[in-house]
Amino acid sequence: MITTACNAATMPVIGPYLEELERWLRETGFGASVLMMLSNGGVISAADARRVPIRLVESGPAAGALAGVWYARRLGEDRLFCFDLGGTTAKSCLIEDYRPELTNEFEVARVYRFKKGSGYPCSVPSVDLVEIGAGGGSLARIDDLGLLKVGPDSAGADPGPVSYGRGGTVPATTDADLVMGLLDPAYFLGGEMPLDLDRAREAFQPLAEGLETSPDEAAVGVYEVINQNMAAAARMHAVERGIDLRGVSLIAFGGAGPVHACGVAALLEAPRVIFPVNASVLSAFGTLVSPVRIDLARSMVRTLGDGVEADRDALLDEMREEGRRILSSAGADAAGVRFRYGLDARYAGQGNEITVWVGEGESWPLTVAETAEEFHRAYERVYGLRIPDVAVEVVTWRVAAWSDAPPFEVPALPAGSGTPTAYGTRRARFRRGAEPLDVPVYRRAELGAGDRFAGPALVEERETTSVVPDGWTCEVAADGSIIATREA
Repeated sequence: MITTACNAATMPVIGPYLEELERWLRETGFGASVLMMLSNGGVISAADARRVPIRLVESGPAAGALAGVWYARRLGEDRLFCFDLGGTTAKSCLIEDYRPELTNEFEVARVYRFKKGSGYPCSVPSVDLVEIGAGGGSLARIDDLGLLKVGPDSAGADPGPVSYGRGGTVPATTDADLVMGLLDPAYFLGGEMPLDLDRAREAFQPLAEGLETSPDEAAVGVYEVINQNMAAAARMHAVERGIDLRGVSLIAFGGAGPVHACGVAALLEAPRVIFPVNASVLSAFGTLVSPVRIDLARSMVRTLGDGVEADRDALLDEMREEGRRILSSAGADAAGVRFRYGLDARYAGQGNEITVWVGEGESWPLTVAETAEEFHRAYERVYGLRIPDVAVEVVTWRVAAWSDAPPFEVPALPAGSGTPTAYGTRRARFRRGAEPLDVPVYRRAELGAGDRFAGPALVEERETTSVVPDGWTCEVAADGSIIATREA
């Protein structure tokens, strides 16, 4: 009911907007289809999107996850942890078997941002993201117990961190990165927006006095606290789903993601960090490599047993037909549409279900007994036990219909010398109690394929800086990605 109400409330806003967008594109000579990104990581036509705008609500972060899928396939990482850190929020999700994890419920319009349970719960397929109030604008403070806290309050873009010089007075994460030497005050946004280092350091003075330390130490403390916050949230989200993140490589994007990625990766025991090209706008890249896809669900309560097949197959026929129609309207070849099947099930008498995906094909791929066994396995993975003598009850049947995205390749990066030359050095600190080091600084545009260097190092580009602490070694891949590997 809530999902339907939220969809109805947004239709009068999104519908005219998309119609105006399509009209403007036609008038400017654009003759191709207009596709809209969905929260589940797929795209559909604008006409279908107008009817179900609630499906668009998490589309931006979902696009980042699809970019992660593209890199996972390219790098041969069947499990990859996506880490997106921007100005106000940090989002992360897990790619498994080259697919993002999906959830069928999320909240919108939370009264208390990042507070689970304070918004409207919507039942729409969406990439399973963990989101916390951590970003470049997250504000630092000392709480009533005398402990250092960072976020979820944010300076936003206006006034922004103190170093922006727009009136901010409370130090933020970006100010900490600057004071630590991780950012070049003269090269922020390629030099278009110089940062005020002195003002940022002064802003840490009250915080330092409260912590009985120096402003520089307080800045490192902010850096470490926000890394701990992000790692703890990701770890807890994974544990709730029966997933162990240890040993999973991490891909960092968003404007602040590459600055904090190695710190978060070390806490998660990740062996590798991938710094992709144009990391700050990787979600936009994700829209180019997203498949045409729609996730459909129908409620039909049935106990897994004899006689369920006929009702199930009739329902799946209707859903496959709807999937083909929606994808065809988005330009996909109906003959090339593929289907994946799932169900929301529970043990009879329970009040909550888990979603189990059972396979692909033109029909349900498993027998009834095999379907029940898949549920038992999934239930045991999440809860640590199975209840084999209780009947399995299916509440919802699911069909994911998709057509593969067209191949997309990035130009190969010219080969480098193997040992790149730093354009300069900068005094930087990486942990509390450590002395600042003279760290080599590389320009990303000057790196070539095959170049190798070891941390500590800083790699600058216009929109972000990749921070590589000591204990990490880097190699530049053929597509320009920097692959950082943590020493054992």
